[in-house]
Amino acid sequence: MKFNELDQQMRVYETAHDHCVLPGVYVVARIDGRCFTTLTKDKHQFDAPYDVRFKDMMVATVQHLMQCGFKINYGYTQSDEISLLLALEDSTFERKERKLNSILAGEASAKFSLALGDVAAFDCRICQLPSAKRVVDYFRWRHEDAHRNALNAHCYWASRKQGLDAGEATARHAGKSTAEKNEFLYQNGINFNDLPSWQKRGIGVYWAEYEKPALNPKTSESVVAIRKRLKVDMDLPMKDQYSAFIKQFAAEK
Repeated sequence: MKFNELDQQMRVYETAHDHCVLPGVYVVARIDGRCFTTLTKDKHQFDAPYDVRFKDMMVATVQHLMQCGFKINYGYTQSDEISLLLALEDSTFERKERKLNSILAGEASAKFSLALGDVAAFDCRICQLPSAKRVVDYFRWRHEDAHRNALNAHCYWASRKQGLDAGEATARHAGKSTAEKNEFLYQNGINFNDLPSWQKRGIGVYWAEYEKPALNPKTSESVVAIRKRLKVDMDLPMKDQYSAFIKQFAAEK
């Protein structure tokens, strides 16, 4: 059998289940760390519940992903997860899901591993969202999840520092209201409202315009050029203001 004939026959098995995101459908890639609890708490012993070094590695990973070949309007990270909103018009790799999943997971794993100096792995899943409203809902969901995770994490680790084991610390706050958890932290010297915004709301990364002095090559006159660069936003707005903020990234061009 000639190679071309064999190649044609075998590629059917590789591509038979290729699924592509339809045009006009928003794509959000959700990228999560694999076994990061063991990696960050046991193996590398990052500070709990939050570590600035880990946060910086996650931000660097988001920045890398937003420049690795896809047109990405907005990146968001909290804990060990990243969410990326691809531009509606992006058609890289014909919007094939397997390509998006494998490349984004691979790029994230490689970048974070280099930053950490150890092997780290991420997985990726693709969310297909039918409207700008659903895009806003998605990022509101992750934003609220960051707040919930921060409150629970601070309560848990405050209890661990008091000598409780993992099971006891978890049970102590099970079923407690947000107000009760806030009061517990306050009684233990932590004002939740005063904690850094990035812990409670996550971090946004997006393209922002800036002015740069330049020289007109034809007239040799000094001019101001408009360029774009990534902005890391560690003080994201809340609630309806955050919805309005996200909506701009889902607007059709």
